[in-house]
Amino acid sequence: MNTDEQIRVTALVQGTVQGVGFRYWTWRQSEKLGLVGSAVNRHDGSVEVVAEGPRWAVRDLLREIQGPDAPGAVFKVDAHYEDARGGLNGFTTG
Repeated sequence: MNTDEQIRVTALVQGTVQGVGFRYWTWRQSEKLGLVGSAVNRHDGSVEVVAEGPRWAVRDLLREIQGPDAPGAVFKVDAHYEDARGGLNGFTTG
């Protein structure tokens, strides 16, 4: 498996992830890893994270999201992987 291959992940993060700085923290982690994408609150209390970049960096972001340093409490992450599509600039929160 080529860990430098460009991929995109869309992850639905469930738990106590709104109102605790989770999106900002995810943005900072993504910037450190060189990823582009977004972290957006959803009406059901979850956060949708879209990240694109090298496979190794996407993998590391998902580990961090589920790790002990993530703000709030992550109960579940449903991740869908696909080929990188481009069209993303920087990392945004919404």
